[in-house]
This record gives sequence, C-alpha cells and structure tokens, in this order.
Amino acid sequence: MELSSLVRALRLEGPRDGEQSPPAVPPAEQVLLQIGLLFSEGAGGAPKAGVVRDLGALVEAAECRWLFGGLSPATLGELVAALNGYAAPPKQEQDAADLPSKDSAYTATAERAADVGSVFLHLLAKLEAAKTQECLGVPVVGPILCRVMGPIYVFAATHIAARPWTNTRSRSVAQELLALLVQAAGCGSVAEFLRGKNEDEEGRFAAVMGLLKQELTKDTWKRNPATKFVFSWTLPHVTRPWLSHYLERVLPPSLLISDDYREENKVLGVCCLHHIVLNVPAADLCQFNRAQVVYHALHNHLYSREAPLIQAVLLCLLDLLPILERARRQQQEPRPTAPCDEVLQLVLTHMEAEHRLALRRVYARTLPAFVQRLGILIARHLKRLERVILGYLEVCDGPEEEARLGILETLQCTIEHAWPRMPCRLPVLLRALLKMIWDVHTDQGSTPEPVKTALLQGATECLILLDRCSEGQVKVLLEGVYSSCEENRVRECIRKVRENT
Repeated sequence: MELSSLVRALRLEGPRDGEQSPPAVPPAEQVLLQIGLLFSEGAGGAPKAGVVRDLGALVEAAECRWLFGGLSPATLGELVAALNGYAAPPKQEQDAADLPSKDSAYTATAERAADVGSVFLHLLAKLEAAKTQECLGVPVVGPILCRVMGPIYVFAATHIAARPWTNTRSRSVAQELLALLVQAAGCGSVAEFLRGKNEDEEGRFAAVMGLLKQELTKDTWKRNPATKFVFSWTLPHVTRPWLSHYLERVLPPSLLISDDYREENKVLGVCCLHHIVLNVPAADLCQFNRAQVVYHALHNHLYSREAPLIQAVLLCLLDLLPILERARRQQQEPRPTAPCDEVLQLVLTHMEAEHRLALRRVYARTLPAFVQRLGILIARHLKRLERVILGYLEVCDGPEEEARLGILETLQCTIEHAWPRMPCRLPVLLRALLKMIWDVHTDQGSTPEPVKTALLQGATECLILLDRCSEGQVKVLLEGVYSSCEENRVRECIRKVRENT
C-alpha cells in the first residue's frame, strides 16, 4: 500500500477520481519497518524526498492508538536513526579538507534535514498526545521516547547552528525540535535534558555519547564533518558535578580533536579541554596522570603562531596549573619544577621576539594572570620580564592599545608582588613610563581619547607604586620634569604622583 493512499485512509478521505477505495490499513509496525528498510538500503536520495514528506503526513494524520499501540520501540528507534543518517552531511575522506566546497551537496542536505525535522516534530507531538490516552500513557510512550531521544537530539544538534550543510529553514526546524524534545522529556533546559535534574538522576548525555562514540575515534572523527560540532556544542551543557561521571568518555575525543594539524580543530579541542578542567574535580583529573597528559597536550601548542589558539591554550593553562601544582605539593616534589614557571619562561621568550600585533595582544592580556599566579616567585623571572615590559611599552599596537594596557597591568602586578626588587630597576622603568606618557600625549593617530586616558592612568598608577616601594625616590626624580614641562596633560600625571601620600 502506497504511503499517499495510507495517509488518505488514516484521514478517512475518499478515493480520488479513477481510484478504488483504499484497502484496510496495515499495522503501523509493518509500515514503519518497510520505510526503515527503504532508508537503510542506500537507494538514491531523490526518490526518498517524497517518502519523507509522505511519512510526515502519515505521522500527522495517524491516530496515536494505531501509531503506537503494539509498536516495538526498537522499530521506531531504527527508523529515526535511519532518517538521521539520511539527513546527515555527506561523508568525507579521512585526509580531505574539513569542509570541502560541495555547495550542491550541502544544499541538498539542508533540504533533507528540514523535511526529516518536520517528521520528528510530528512524531514528538504525537508522543506528547499519547501520554494522556488511557490505552497508551507513559508505560507505552516512555520506552519509545527512550529509544528516539538520543538520535533526535543528535539530529537537532547537527543542524541547529549555522554550518555549510544548514539553511534558515533547517536551523529553524532544528531549534523548534530541540525545544519540543526537552519538553517531551519533562525538562526545563537542554542542560537539564543532558545531565538530569539532580546529581542522582542520570540524564541523556550517556546515550548521546554512545551514539557519538563510533564517530569520535582516531579513524572516523573527520569523516562526518558534523560530529566534532555536535560534541563541542553538547559538552558545555554538562557541568560540575555531573561531568566527572563521563570523564572517560569526553577526555579522549577532546585530546584527539586538539591534536589535529588544523588550527580550527585545535582551538575546538582546547576549548573542550578547558571546559573539562573547569568542571571536573582536581582529584579526578590527577588520577591516572590525566592532568599531566592534558598539560603536555597544551604545552605543545605554545609553539603555535596563531593568536586564537594561543589565547585558548593560555586561558586553559591558567586554570590547569593550580591543579598540577597542588598535586606536586602532595607528592612532595621540589618547587623549582613548577609548571607555571615553565610556561611563563616559554611565554616570555616568545613575547620578547614577537612582532605580530595579534599575538602581542594575546600575550599581554594573559600575562598579568601569570604574575598573580606566581606572586612573590615572579622574582625568578624579573630579568626577562623587565625586557618584555620595556619593549612592549615602546610600541603602539593600534587604536585599542590592548598590548600596552596589558603590559601596564602586568607592571602594576609585578611591583605589588616583587616590590623589594623594584628600587634597583627604578631608572629604566621611570624612563620608559615617562617616554610612553609623552608618546601617548603627542600621538596624532586614531587612538580614541578614552584609550589615551586609560594608558595615562595606568602609567600614573605604576609611577605611584614605584614611588611607594622606593620610599619617595620617584617624587624627587620628577621634580625637575614637572618644573620644566609645559604640557598640561603630562603635568597632570606627574602632579598625581607628587600629591599621592
């Protein structure tokens, strides 16, 4: 019996002109099995498009009793999985580019996804309606939902964001589908859907990772271009304390993606690792030397020349380093081997020779946090740090002056933590700060006034801190400058230093 005839029979429509009356309606199990076989046999995509639309009409027109009464959850689960595969982006070769230019193939994928998503919307709506019927209810609907929720979630996550294989219609359907799926599960958010309502309740994250497991191996993760995005989009929704239960499932793929040779994948993997570091207890990370494995993976990326990757790595390291150092203290390892020292030494080496403005900005933004992390122990790195500070104060890095502002903050932190070592460095630091103040004042470029004000204020605060740790020597040295300077803006900075007590 053709689907179109079956739809008319379910809607109790009469036959069209020249057609016989539709025969008796076969069981839903038989119909859905036949449709599932059609999609699993790998026939061409064009004939299937009409089948998907007819299937959507069939689900919409069918009564819940006919559709779910006597239906095996496995049958519906296999059909949903087959439809999910039908709407998936085209497979790629392992060594091919991440997103090849297959515009026509991706356009067709988006259209298929929109049609399949509509089928899933009708299906979830019917399942919601079936919950209230006495002959069906939760005992029948519950097992079916358990079988279809995982594949439907993977479908929605695949098509919910702007990707080459999505369009406006497919994204809209995916967003609506995800909202309905969360509602059908009795949850208030995607995070609750995945992790459960409380720590004792198991969510659907394990089922989702079970579906992604085969796609996230060393030999398969690049074949389906959507897999890494589904994983990286899903992972942030599972937070502490739930994530520790799934550490063995999420850490290997995160390391695998971060170890790729493409920058986009490296950044994606490092962001996943950062989420794990933030949301898994330190004891679990240190078990089986996991934290050290993550540290080595991140440390290798410090030699990269790409600013987005360096920024992601440094931010992740700042949260990982305290965990490693706490573990080393518990193991009574000597302090000189601290990873924070190793990282900062390498960062300062790269900063000293770096000429790319994008990288200089990234380094300068994160440097204050490393100084804060080391505290008084920053004294170990003062010689190289001083060279970096002097070099970065000299160079204007564009309208926003991110590098200079970051370096001024670094200098303030350094003076606060290593103030006994500052008086001997007073002449060179004072000269560099005064030169920067003059350069900012005389700058005729595109630097906005608020940025100039922030630079002058940061330099003034550094001068005040230097004056305090040198017992007023800065005030004495600035006397002659103040009396001979005729520029009001520069005089204002010096006046604040002189009047500070």
